[in-house]
Amino acid sequence: MANSKLVGLVNGVLILAVLIPILLSIFLAHHKANQVFHDELDDFAERALVRTSRVIDQSTDAVDEINRSTDKTCTLPHIQAMRRVALNYRYIQEILFETNGQIHCSSFQEHSDAQHIGEPDKVGRGGFSAWYTNTTDLGFKRTMIYIGKPPHIAVIDPLSFIDVIPYSGQQMNIAMVSLGKNQVIASSVPIKAIAWKLEAKRGLRSYEFQNSAYVIRRENNLGLAMIAWAPLSPLRHSWYKQLLIWLPIGMGFSLGAGMYITRVLRRLQSPRARLTDAINNNEFTVKYQPIVDLQNGECVGAEILLRWKQPDGSWLSPDVFIPLAEENGLITVLTEQVIEKLFTEMGSWLHRHPGHHISLNLATCDLLSDHILSVIRPYLTKYFIKPEQIAFEITERSFSDPKLTAPVIEQFRRAGHPIYIDDFGTGYSSLSYLQNLDVDVLKIDKSFVDALEYKKVTPYIIEMAKMLNIAMVAEGIETAGQAAWLRDQGVQFGQGWLYSKALPKDAFIGWVERNHSAPDEA
Repeated sequence: MANSKLVGLVNGVLILAVLIPILLSIFLAHHKANQVFHDELDDFAERALVRTSRVIDQSTDAVDEINRSTDKTCTLPHIQAMRRVALNYRYIQEILFETNGQIHCSSFQEHSDAQHIGEPDKVGRGGFSAWYTNTTDLGFKRTMIYIGKPPHIAVIDPLSFIDVIPYSGQQMNIAMVSLGKNQVIASSVPIKAIAWKLEAKRGLRSYEFQNSAYVIRRENNLGLAMIAWAPLSPLRHSWYKQLLIWLPIGMGFSLGAGMYITRVLRRLQSPRARLTDAINNNEFTVKYQPIVDLQNGECVGAEILLRWKQPDGSWLSPDVFIPLAEENGLITVLTEQVIEKLFTEMGSWLHRHPGHHISLNLATCDLLSDHILSVIRPYLTKYFIKPEQIAFEITERSFSDPKLTAPVIEQFRRAGHPIYIDDFGTGYSSLSYLQNLDVDVLKIDKSFVDALEYKKVTPYIIEMAKMLNIAMVAEGIETAGQAAWLRDQGVQFGQGWLYSKALPKDAFIGWVERNHSAPDEA
């Protein structure tokens, strides 16, 4: 169950591992396109702000230079000095001379009929003031910026502040506004007041309005702000370009993650993983098939059989999972679980019925050491059970190398445990190894019981056991005729569906109580 949940979890992770990199690549492409777009817009506004600072610095330098002149009389030398300063500074259009707010002359003319200049719009650092006016001293309408410190003023074309070209090929616009009067001083294209006044007042640095992105950068000294904006429509094209970069990367990660998790999933779904999970979660159950005395039908014990129920309700045959457990080094752990279940379920019953025994199967690797003896010994003590009540069944193939197995088998017998040869006749059946191994019971395989009508091999097996004074258990007895023939031939014990199939603990105990001396049917 835990394995199936884990498999389900890994399947979910597999789906996420495939989808997340792709979705993330789409997100990154969109994020990168946005980042590039806004970075370029930010850079455009920042460069305009740098240009503004440069123009303002040049204006203050020009005013400082002409203010150092001693001639302030609007004479020809004074006008020429103002003209030289205007020509020496790139962004200066004109130099004005004023006293008490009245312009007297400029670098263009000796006398000016211009109106009173009025109060400045902004007073900045160092005693410099700024005027944002729509009329020049020459009288024609033209938005200009005056920056000055008495008695001189520098006149700057506002386009000088926004004469910045975007590095990218996309369309970008720029405007310079006065934050004090909320008026546009210069703009590369017309800009609506609704697009910037409220946001500028709220102190925003970036926002979107009517499918365009806006960036505001402020020059706080003279109360100016640069507003850069660009339509969002090129973002889609930029996103597609970024998608061409990021999507293959995401698909590559998806493929790699999918392959890795698929390998993990295959390992989790492998027979070994399922078997390990079943052992760890104690999913195996045991049943008991009665062994009876063929002379009187009395139960003398049972063989404990291991069962593994699958999630779909079916039962997996031990012929499948036992070899798998042996191949993967899990059989000893499985044997230990069988021993624990045997004593937990039947320990008290065996103590009360000392004439009955339970036999369990041992794998070949369990015969290479006395580990199983050390496992079973504490249980015998705990439940006060005689060693002869626990028998061990060993298949013929386990005797393929008697030099290795014989010493361990002898330790089992010295400890008091009977040794059965299971499925006799299907493996290395020979008189020689039967003579060399100390065994107590020989189990005649069901295939020979089924073939009793031919009476070719089975009589020889029976005679071999009699000659060696080895007791016999016939497996797979299904008819009364088979039982009668085996009994007549001197076979002592039998098991099979004639008596009972393998039963759970409670059903087995109930069967024993109901079948005292049950005679075989003719």
